[in-house]
Amino acid sequence: MIIVTGTVLARVDRLEEALSLSLEHVRRSRTEPGCLSHAVSRDAEDPLHLTFLEEWVDRDALTAHFAVPASRSFARAMTALASETPTVRIFDADPVSL
Repeated sequence: MIIVTGTVLARVDRLEEALSLSLEHVRRSRTEPGCLSHAVSRDAEDPLHLTFLEEWVDRDALTAHFAVPASRSFARAMTALASETPTVRIFDADPVSL
């Protein structure tokens, strides 16, 4: 499984637009083949801080997601709405039984 985390610190004057675009992106991404989960959350201490958490079945599914034109457009738009450079981290993970 591939896990992706991302963060965006939205500009105060662009927060509502960032939230709207984020929800649109998350909902669209959930319909893509290989998407196990895709979510965005606001930080309780800093509501301008958005965190994305995604799970994909494999690297090929994630690569296909990144190739979708709407995903590339979303990344460009969020960068323009951010007060600092957004981050993306990708992890290759194996589930652990408890």
